[in-house]
Amino acid sequence: MVADSKDPDLSKLELVNVPGGALAFELAAKFCYGSNFEITTVNVAHLRCIAEYLEMTEDYQDENLIVRTEMYLNDLVVKNLEKSLEVLCACDGLDPMVEEVGFVDRCVDAIAMNASKEQLVSGLAHLECDAGSGKLRMHCQDWWVEDLSSLRIDHYQRVIAAMRRSGVRPESIGTSIVHYAQTALKGIERRHVWDSGPLVGDNQRVIVETLINLMATEKITAVTLSFLFGMLRMAIEVDAGLDYRIEVEKRIGLHLEMASLDDLLIPSMQTSDSMFDVDTIHRILVNFLQRIEEDDSGDSSPCGYESDGLKSPSHSSVLKVGRLMDGYLAEIAPDPYLKLQKFMTLIELLPDYARIVDDGLYRAIDIYLKAHPSLTESECKKLCKLIDCQKLSQDASSHAAQNDRLPMQMVVRVLYFEQLRLKSSFSGGHGHSGGGGEYCSFSQRITMPISGSGVPSSCVSPRAAGAADSYASLRRENRELKLEVSRMRVRLTELEREQGMMKQGMRDGRPGEHGRAFLASISRGIGRMAMFGPAGERRKKSSRATASSQCSEGKSRRRKKASVTYA
Repeated sequence: MVADSKDPDLSKLELVNVPGGALAFELAAKFCYGSNFEITTVNVAHLRCIAEYLEMTEDYQDENLIVRTEMYLNDLVVKNLEKSLEVLCACDGLDPMVEEVGFVDRCVDAIAMNASKEQLVSGLAHLECDAGSGKLRMHCQDWWVEDLSSLRIDHYQRVIAAMRRSGVRPESIGTSIVHYAQTALKGIERRHVWDSGPLVGDNQRVIVETLINLMATEKITAVTLSFLFGMLRMAIEVDAGLDYRIEVEKRIGLHLEMASLDDLLIPSMQTSDSMFDVDTIHRILVNFLQRIEEDDSGDSSPCGYESDGLKSPSHSSVLKVGRLMDGYLAEIAPDPYLKLQKFMTLIELLPDYARIVDDGLYRAIDIYLKAHPSLTESECKKLCKLIDCQKLSQDASSHAAQNDRLPMQMVVRVLYFEQLRLKSSFSGGHGHSGGGGEYCSFSQRITMPISGSGVPSSCVSPRAAGAADSYASLRRENRELKLEVSRMRVRLTELEREQGMMKQGMRDGRPGEHGRAFLASISRGIGRMAMFGPAGERRKKSSRATASSQCSEGKSRRRKKASVTYA
């Protein structure tokens, strides 16, 4: 530079873009003047780059600085995992020179190769045999998982890709990704919907997007569902690209049945939208249903017969997701900013067989109606049509019959199906009069209290009763039939007991007293049962006449018997 300068009075040289800065140049100067200093993992990358910049090759001196640094790298660094990590961490700020000399590539390959060798050696050293099952178990703790978290995100991405090529276990790589995300994204604070302005810099966004892209390109699946939900929340908060968010949502959709309700409650980042991110959950649910459809299509037999959907694992997953979504709907329903169309779309997305009982859906819709009193009557009708009244339990039906928030048509449908259920139960109990089990099960389905006078008390609101008089009347008639059956069973039990007493008396030689009691009980029983019908008085009189004639015949027989005895 001095020779090429045209300034005869040159007293100062300016070096531009010196890799490593003044510290690296000072070390190179010490090397030129023979001063002693130590090459370490911290400064070897700086020395290699400054030597390349100053052209310190063998053309000027034997064992120049370039050769010295290369020897240190080959003899000490690449053979040791820990030293390779330290050198790679020290490469920050040396671009692009450190890439040109190939330091980064060699450190990355050394880390991956040493990790693979160490995992293999450690696994063989800790290999144990389970005497009970004869299976092999491997106990190996990868200490380098935490150390990788100190790498720059682009260097870390290259290390993970190299580890996949070298055969490092997917579980170890998954653990490393989780630890890196927890360490690198620890400083990100949760933003509220009322906050405005930028939240984080581009660095955090790059980290989130790189980790998501790494899991997709390297096909890394050994991560937990909770971690995926955490990455999704981070992607939303740092405003990551939509493609990255969709990638995480697809992975979550593959195992949605294992999620919890807290996982789904993702806050919305839009100030004008609802409190929770309903659109994200909608996309996750679509991905889940697509996976179920693919599983069902793949389970069909070669003969063309499909597998039993009700007993398949996919149907069990759908039932779990159905219960999960009912809980989610109940949580988001009180949100006053939640649009009706979004709420209904989320309900309609699940197939009918996803809900065995619609109690959870009814609860969510009732909460929504309570939190949104401004809904029109047509909107309420449209929303309540999503409830299958035949799937409501007894308690839910009783609650719906008295619910003033429901449209009139909904109340009528609930009463109608409840009436069908009562008739079916009554038919089942009346057809088996030999035992009391059927009657007990029937009476347990009657949830309306009976007043002290024996008249069924009303369980429906005046508004519902006025709208469905025919159904209420039919309900009262069924309750009266139930009371009649109950009384007849009681009388039948009494008659059987008295008949037994009469037989016992005849065996003891005293038929007279028990015979009279039995005839009297028959008379009372016939009289009481006759009162149930519309011609009660006429039957009552005829039964009295019959009982009177039977008593006269009994007296005449006793007189004849007595005359024979005294003769």
